[in-house]
Amino acid sequence: MNNIVTFILLVFVGIAIGAAIVYILNYVKGSSATKKSEQLLEKTKKEAEKIKRDSILETKEEIHKLKMDADKEIKEKKAEMKETESRLTQRESTMDKRDLLFQKREEALDERDAKLSLKQASLTEEQAKIEEIKKEQIQVLQELSGISKEDAKVMVMEKVKESMNLEIANYIKERENEAKLECDKKAREMLVHSMQRYAADVAEEQTVTVVNLPNDEMKGRIIGREGRNIRTIEAITGVDLIIDDTPEAVVLSSFDPLRREIARVTLETLIKDGRIHPTRIEELYDKTSKEVNQKIVEYGNNALFRLGLTKFDPKLVEIIGKLHFRTSYGQNALTHSIEVAELAGILAGELGENVTLAKRAGLMHDIGKAIDHEVEGSHVDIGVDIAKKYHEPSVVINAIASHHGDTEATSVISVIVAICDALSASRPGARNDSLENYLKRLEQLEKVTEDIPGIDKSFAVQAGRELRVIVKPEEVDDLTSYKIARDVKEKIEKEMQYPGTIKVTVIREVRAQEEAK
Repeated sequence: MNNIVTFILLVFVGIAIGAAIVYILNYVKGSSATKKSEQLLEKTKKEAEKIKRDSILETKEEIHKLKMDADKEIKEKKAEMKETESRLTQRESTMDKRDLLFQKREEALDERDAKLSLKQASLTEEQAKIEEIKKEQIQVLQELSGISKEDAKVMVMEKVKESMNLEIANYIKERENEAKLECDKKAREMLVHSMQRYAADVAEEQTVTVVNLPNDEMKGRIIGREGRNIRTIEAITGVDLIIDDTPEAVVLSSFDPLRREIARVTLETLIKDGRIHPTRIEELYDKTSKEVNQKIVEYGNNALFRLGLTKFDPKLVEIIGKLHFRTSYGQNALTHSIEVAELAGILAGELGENVTLAKRAGLMHDIGKAIDHEVEGSHVDIGVDIAKKYHEPSVVINAIASHHGDTEATSVISVIVAICDALSASRPGARNDSLENYLKRLEQLEKVTEDIPGIDKSFAVQAGRELRVIVKPEEVDDLTSYKIARDVKEKIEKEMQYPGTIKVTVIREVRAQEEAK
């Protein structure tokens, strides 16, 4: 028990000693820290004072520098103000000088106005005196001539008017002559240029077609037993089959090129096939007719493609293709229509007209010939009906109606088509006509005027398309010449058969000649 108490006492004594030691140590540390803090505070105060002195010095230097800059700027501003003041002073002196100058000018102008006023007054007085003198002179002249001023003025104006009218008439006549010459020259140049730019081959169609045979034995097979094959061919195709002594050839004769073409293809197919009898002939004829109809459409499409035309009804294209199998005086109708379309397009381009519309009218102008053998009426009337049926433009319809002069042309394109139709039909070789028939027609045309009194001579020109009649001037006056032209026209229409139109020109000329010796 004593040991425990002793132990406890020792523990308490140890704790007390430890606490005392800790207190002593803390006290020693506190005193040293206080001394250090005092030293640090003193050092800080010294540095603060040093910094304060340095900042004060820097502030004084900055203030001094700012003061120097301000002084410098003030000096510069003062210099600028002095310079501006001097300029203003100089400008003010200049303005004063200008004011003096303007005052002097104003004084000079006032003086000049005064002088001008005096001169104007003197001129007015002189002009009044001159007017009085003129009146006196005019009065004296009127008394001497016996004519008043108004009458003299009227006489002078009438003379001037007469002279001016004469000069105007002469000027107009000269200009008209020049215009006529220029128009004729331009027209010839356009026609020649158009014909040069379009040069197509001449194509004449015949009325017979020759079919070659492999041998002469084929003639007997074509004729058939008791002639049944040849009768069948002629009955179905509508052509005449001529079999003569010509070796290895037969001739198909017909005025219808379409029938002749179908018969040719049918006969050539029969010869290649070898089976020639009426039933086979009918079969091949039907097949060939369909193939030819397809060719007709191809001919129409090729013509449109060549001319660059579009928007045609398929039925109208087929009618155009049929022109390939129609002829006019030996001239292929489709070739002629294409030629007219090409020429019309070129002339329309020269004149500034619608080229496409001119080509369309040229291609369609003879469209009635494609079916004129199927419908009653002239090819012109039929063509107009076809154009109206397929809603063609009014210009195209008028071109069809007027290309032979039956109807008045209402557009430039209609006139162009008529000209190109005449060019295509009248050029040498275009139509199949013998020289003998040509000369006979010209002679007949010239003889038409023999029985009409007052006619001296007559000449057929332009390939028989124009008749020029020269009358006797001592027997026929100007008015009678018109009657003679009408009588000749009526006689030609009554006695002659001719294609197209014939122009009658009556010429009456008086010539007075003298010979100086």
